Amino acid sequence: MRKHSWSAQLKARLEKPSHSRELFQLKSPPEALVAALVAESGYTVGTMPKLIAAPTVIQAAGNKPKRIEEFAGRVNSGHSQVSVARMTSPEGWIEPGQRPEFEEITVVLRGLVRVEHHGGVLDVRQGQAVVTAPGEWVRYSTPEAEGAEYVAICLPAFSPGTVHRDQ
Repeated sequence: MRKHSWSAQLKARLEKPSHSRELFQLKSPPEALVAALVAESGYTVGTMPKLIAAPTVIQAAGNKPKRIEEFAGRVNSGHSQVSVARMTSPEGWIEPGQRPEFEEITVVLRGLVRVEHHGGVLDVRQGQAVVTAPGEWVRYSTPEAEGAEYVAICLPAFSPGTVHRDQ
């Protein structure tokens, strides 16, 4: 009798309507984890990694020019559930306040990003991150001389229609 590989087991289980109950019945725990992640992602077994060769540069809101390079999201890759963008903003940049419908995780690579919110102000420095919740009012700025470089991850993906900027 031929032994099935874990990928064949996974594929067979995902093709059944009752796959969610059977995902963790695979023979080893790492395989069960992979199966659960694949099922949750919506990707099918056998898909290949997708190279994103370059970001799309997007115009930014704010008082000074800021560079937004979207690697994954609605514009560059067609992702609607997540967006990942690298931001480079100059000293003194400030954007309008906003109350977005998405969660935003900001990881500062260089400099300082100031996050104003109804409860006060957070200064997020190189090597730190901040998470803002959907519906929370925030305003981002980069007040220090060197400006800042940071990565913003939005869940679901950023959209001009869901950011709800102050007028």
